[in-house]
Amino acid sequence: MTPRERTVEMEVLIGWALLAGVASSVSLIAAGLLWHWVAHGDVTLDYAIASTSVYDFLVTDVAQVLARARPRTLINLGLGVLMLTPYVRVLASLVYFAVVERDWKYTAFTGFVFATLTYALLS
Repeated sequence: MTPRERTVEMEVLIGWALLAGVASSVSLIAAGLLWHWVAHGDVTLDYAIASTSVYDFLVTDVAQVLARARPRTLINLGLGVLMLTPYVRVLASLVYFAVVERDWKYTAFTGFVFATLTYALLS
């Protein structure tokens, strides 16, 4: 496989990862809004997000979904998926540069970005 073909392959992989993240996020948010509209007759939501950390936000919402699903938790999960989509994109790039390309310079740069994002997600 030529370097150009590998680059196109990587762009397609990244494109699918971003598309899947955005599509699943939109689906979760739309399902939550539809559920809320059917249950309450309007789409107005009035609530505060419980945490400022993405990690805490997602852990709290996953626990709420497992305990009892509500429209708000579906919307929050949709927002969480949307926030994690760029993170997954960087992870895919890191794996690609390390495993397929074996380009250690780009692997190091992408690894630094990934570590920074991970720190930001957990703090």
